[in-house]
Amino acid sequence: MTGTITEAALDTTVADGDGFLGTIPAGGTFRIVDLHGNQAVDTLLYDAADLDNRYSAMDTVREQGSAYLTAGSRLLSVNLDVLATITEDTCGRHDTLGGACAQESNVVRYGEHTRHQHACRETFLRYGAQVGIGARQLGHNINFFMNVPLTAEGGLTFEDGLSAPGKYVEVRAERDLYVLISNCPQLNNPCNGWNPTPVRLLGWW
Repeated sequence: MTGTITEAALDTTVADGDGFLGTIPAGGTFRIVDLHGNQAVDTLLYDAADLDNRYSAMDTVREQGSAYLTAGSRLLSVNLDVLATITEDTCGRHDTLGGACAQESNVVRYGEHTRHQHACRETFLRYGAQVGIGARQLGHNINFFMNVPLTAEGGLTFEDGLSAPGKYVEVRAERDLYVLISNCPQLNNPCNGWNPTPVRLLGWW
């Protein structure tokens, strides 16, 4: 589905494995609701005036000194602009290190039998194409509601999520943005509780 957040509230459901592309005007608020709990929502943010000024996980983590995102986190671009701020968070922690699943990474991690399983990268490209977002504009994303602990040795582990039915995260746009979402179809690790489910998107102008 494709939508635009306007003066009227946006209220739509994104099925498991599906995606969303919309615009958030500066000052607008965007909420993602984990309807059933333990669902990973892969999200990318772009400056609507410059697609190359996109969300940067590296800069966001470095500038704030935190590997995880929660209320108060400023989501920075590759140009160090603040694209958005997390204003409310009833989950408590979100990942921005684990990246999005792709058919290629599925094969490496889980075996050849996963090669043709749907993955977030394909959803990003399918929806992003509507506004000119291609492979060159894809980078590390936010995994809202996903639990990827950072080990003492600097490694990453995929664990059961910290979310629950009805938990939500709310983001305020600090400039006009495109928000690109893949409601993750991953079946091979516990990020979705082994059972991908729908999420609800709400927006206020």
